[in-house]
Amino acid sequence: PPRVVSTHAQQAIFRGALKDAGERGDFHGVHCFPREAADVPDDPSVRLVILGTDAFYIKGGRSPAEAAARQLLDSRGTAPRLCRNAVVFLAPDKTRLQDLEGAVRMYLAWDSIVREKETLNLDPLQVNQAETRIKEEDGRVKGQIPEVFQWLLAPVQDKPSDQVTWEALRLIGAGELAVRASTRLRREELLVTNYGSTRLRMDLDRIPLWQDHVEIRRLADHYSRYTYLQRVEDPSVIAESVREGVGLLTWESDTFAYAEGFDEEKGRYRGLRAGEALQQPLTAESSGLVVRPEVARRQMAEEVPVGPGTGAGTGTGEGTGNGAGTGTGTGTDAGSSTDPGGREPEPRAGPKRFHGSVGIDPVRAGKVVGQIAEEVVSHLTGLVGSKVELTLEIEAEIPDGAPEHVVRTVTENARTLRFGSQGFEEE
Repeated sequence: PPRVVSTHAQQAIFRGALKDAGERGDFHGVHCFPREAADVPDDPSVRLVILGTDAFYIKGGRSPAEAAARQLLDSRGTAPRLCRNAVVFLAPDKTRLQDLEGAVRMYLAWDSIVREKETLNLDPLQVNQAETRIKEEDGRVKGQIPEVFQWLLAPVQDKPSDQVTWEALRLIGAGELAVRASTRLRREELLVTNYGSTRLRMDLDRIPLWQDHVEIRRLADHYSRYTYLQRVEDPSVIAESVREGVGLLTWESDTFAYAEGFDEEKGRYRGLRAGEALQQPLTAESSGLVVRPEVARRQMAEEVPVGPGTGAGTGTGEGTGNGAGTGTGTGTDAGSSTDPGGREPEPRAGPKRFHGSVGIDPVRAGKVVGQIAEEVVSHLTGLVGSKVELTLEIEAEIPDGAPEHVVRTVTENARTLRFGSQGFEEE
């Protein structure tokens, strides 16, 4: 009969089965059942930590998984963890854990019988039967693991002043754990592998992350450290976002400029560029600077070379009837123009309102809303004096009726998110 086996042996089987998954998805490391915080590197590239069976998750209650995750988030051993925005956690579900532990005990029990076959004086038929049971129980363990380790825990903050909370996401479906985890995080925009330059500009202004400028390496470091910023796959994502933003023709309103450095003595930026593609690649270790567009524009205007025939000046003499004389008056800056009467033309006012509506696939809602914010809303909010209002309307028809637990969950979440109006209807 199956015998009692140690927790250590169970953990070894779990760890071995999880490592068999192999694929890492978008994670730069997957760490199974860390015994202490130092087992998880404090690295700026995002990592998945799979918590042990004693750190199970309970939905809606005090969860050992959250306590274990917070300890790993706060510490890297004897020192505080710096790259807190580069770790996410995967925890087992308490209600499904019991069946898995039973399968592991059966596996270990049959394994023990085979290893002690001589002591137990087993005949070849009995040994063959025991080895068959080992294979069956091993397959049962590996088949149950994806169903048990299903809760993703990601640390989040809305604002720097807020407390860190946990976003709990349930993994559904088949496939490698790490691949499914990174796919779900990307869908919820809790992990990105590329980051739009206009969204980076919004972060720079909102937090704020700059004064007149900020170093690229320091900016990339912020995104690995602070959970109120977007979680990125690794720091190179931010470097690529900077490179893209500098090359936009709309850099003054939407993104930023780039400089190789700042001359403190002369008070000017060296190698200042904007609105053009950078020839050299940027890395997350670059000492280059992301520069505010208004600061960059001011220096560019001061350093515009003055060519012949431009600038202010006066002349003497009067023109002759055949046009051979010299002109009189004051020169104008290049690029200015007047109408035949000598008056400046009135600037033409552009459109003063915009409205739009779009249908959203509920399965891709997180990604689509993010694209709308980046590619439409950010351009409008970037205009001086603009006032932009967004309203999200949800209409759902449920032919078979919504279960009670769904009604309760949706109602409570909508109230927490401060919906102006919400509710279920019988007909």
